[in-house]
Amino acid sequence: MATGQKLMRAIRVFEFGGPEVLKLQSDIAVPIPKDHQVLIKVHACGVNPVETYIRSGTYSRKPLLPYTPGSDVAGVIEAVGDNVSTFKKGDRVFTTSTISGGYAKYALAADHSVYTLPEKLDFQQGAAIGIPYFTAYRALFHSARVKAGESVLVHGASGGVGLAACQIARAYGLKVLGTAGTEEGQNIVLQNGAHEVFNHRELNYIDKIKKSVGEKGIDVIIEMLANVNLSNDLNLLSYGGRVIVVGSRGPIEINPRDTMAKESSIIGVALYSSTKEEFRQFAAALQAGMEIGWLRPVIGSQYSLEKVAQAHENIIHNSGARGKMILLLE
Repeated sequence: MATGQKLMRAIRVFEFGGPEVLKLQSDIAVPIPKDHQVLIKVHACGVNPVETYIRSGTYSRKPLLPYTPGSDVAGVIEAVGDNVSTFKKGDRVFTTSTISGGYAKYALAADHSVYTLPEKLDFQQGAAIGIPYFTAYRALFHSARVKAGESVLVHGASGGVGLAACQIARAYGLKVLGTAGTEEGQNIVLQNGAHEVFNHRELNYIDKIKKSVGEKGIDVIIEMLANVNLSNDLNLLSYGGRVIVVGSRGPIEINPRDTMAKESSIIGVALYSSTKEEFRQFAAALQAGMEIGWLRPVIGSQYSLEKVAQAHENIIHNSGARGKMILLLE
């Protein structure tokens, strides 16, 4: 190219479909930041279930094709637009969204969606913060309005959002119960804030939870798989209890009567309904967690860009999450 524009490796999606539509290309132009934008040299990018729904074309938000997936990158500022004052070249940062896509060697982001990454966290951990921690914080404080002393069940606690919810809830004085599907997953949940953990593959695990919490029930349930668990959740709740739906992969039949006597609520959560002000508020709380030390992402499986299709396959179909899935772009 006569202009001498730098090229990079990036994943491109030209049509919606299965994991095979994720194409690795090495001749993508490196974007140039303008105004309030920054260009980040990406060291790691988080893989989130929502990226598989967007890729398949079944999600409510459809990007214009072709596009590069990925919102949660961690890396180093390479260049800044003319109106950026908060960051400079060389700063270590992480993001909650990108403009150009995170499955790439360089990513463009708006400065308000970029945050300083403390030295005590590495880039893999930085790439595990975005969607998981901001979603968990919104679910607990904005959607459920939790109070210290309440009980919370994180239903599916060993993945990215689940572990984030356990760490946050424990730090804020809640009684934390979690579920996981493997022994390794259960141990990780206990190491990251849960007071008790249950195996959701056991046939009678709901009875065990009921026995543990007694007559009162559970104040808040953070639900990762509502299409399987919602009916059981309604029976576990306390008076005035809330189920917060973070994830669901299909329909489920429930009896609305189960909400009546307890005056319980089912509340959905979508991180990208948050205002800029709410993002700032969540970020302030989470930055404090990084400084104090209770926010410490647990990294699970790691993949190179070449293996991204496998990553998308595994995040949906592998049983038993343990930590956050990451793409490495070293």
